[in-house]
Amino acid sequence: MILHKVGARLWIARVMLSWAVISAAMMFVTTPTMFYVLRFLLGVAEAGLFPGVILYLTYWYPAERRGGIIGMFMTGIPIAGLIGGPLSGWIMNAMAGAYGLAGWQWMFLIEALPSIVLGLLVIAYLDDGIAKAKWLTNDEKDRLARNVAADNARTTAHRFRDGFTSPWVWFLSGVYFFFVMGLYGVSFWLPTLIKGAGVSDPLTIGILTTLPYGAAAIAMIVVGRMSDAARERRWHIAIPGLIGALGWLVSIQYSTNLVVAEFALTVATMGVLVTLAQFWCLPTAVLAGAAAATGIAVVNSVGNLAGFVSPYLIGWIIDRTQSTSLGVYTLAACLAVGSLLALTMPKRLVNR
Repeated sequence: MILHKVGARLWIARVMLSWAVISAAMMFVTTPTMFYVLRFLLGVAEAGLFPGVILYLTYWYPAERRGGIIGMFMTGIPIAGLIGGPLSGWIMNAMAGAYGLAGWQWMFLIEALPSIVLGLLVIAYLDDGIAKAKWLTNDEKDRLARNVAADNARTTAHRFRDGFTSPWVWFLSGVYFFFVMGLYGVSFWLPTLIKGAGVSDPLTIGILTTLPYGAAAIAMIVVGRMSDAARERRWHIAIPGLIGALGWLVSIQYSTNLVVAEFALTVATMGVLVTLAQFWCLPTAVLAGAAAATGIAVVNSVGNLAGFVSPYLIGWIIDRTQSTSLGVYTLAACLAVGSLLALTMPKRLVNR
């Protein structure tokens, strides 16, 4: 909502800079209390970025083009995994003990630096919207603005309060919750599952996580373009989600076979991330303007409660069963439920 009021340039820069500083401060953690406080502050700092960027993209692109562009934006998740996995493993190994700091301390410090640099670049270069873009001619600005305005006219939810009161917002919040459960399966358990297949070296684990993330980045762009070309959203969400759920199941059935498990984990990661990217075509198709600011934030906030539920639930299951199998089955079930719920949305509402 603040981004909608003050503009994307200042708000996204604020998010990135405060996020980077707090993330770097994690290197000074020595007690559980310090850990919890900084993690809470990190959540506060970063909270506006993802829904803010999704909202920002609606200022530039009509619904018919958002599948590809949201997919491209969200490739940041697998690309970060593609780079971050091996980089984290290398830092943990190579920097351990340097200048009296542990490898994990260097990891927090070094990996915060790109966000600081990019936060400053946002202040210098990001345009708040079509009207302020210096690289567009007046005719181009008018054409783009008309396209977005015509698209927004098709939605009935435009006011701030619509983003809280629309039944579709709360329905989509539940759908997103199930999908984010699957996402946290990737971010929390992918290295664990690779280790369970017989790999123990941190650097090797980091390298093996790159294949699922690299394949997911490609799939997100390809499926996003297919979705735009077909003007179809629901099946481009549900099919990858169900395939991802199948990948989780196979990864457990063949958990001791590194080749099969790695292939299955790759399929699961592709399915989860493609589904998440295409999901955001749904709320941006039913909400516009101020309603999009609040509605996108509500969906993102409720859905991201899975960030608490998923690790806690899976951790509890693993503690009780001494096995990751039932926990991963739970993630697969959540992904499948979210996929089937997405299919229940009216085609006329979202397929554009």
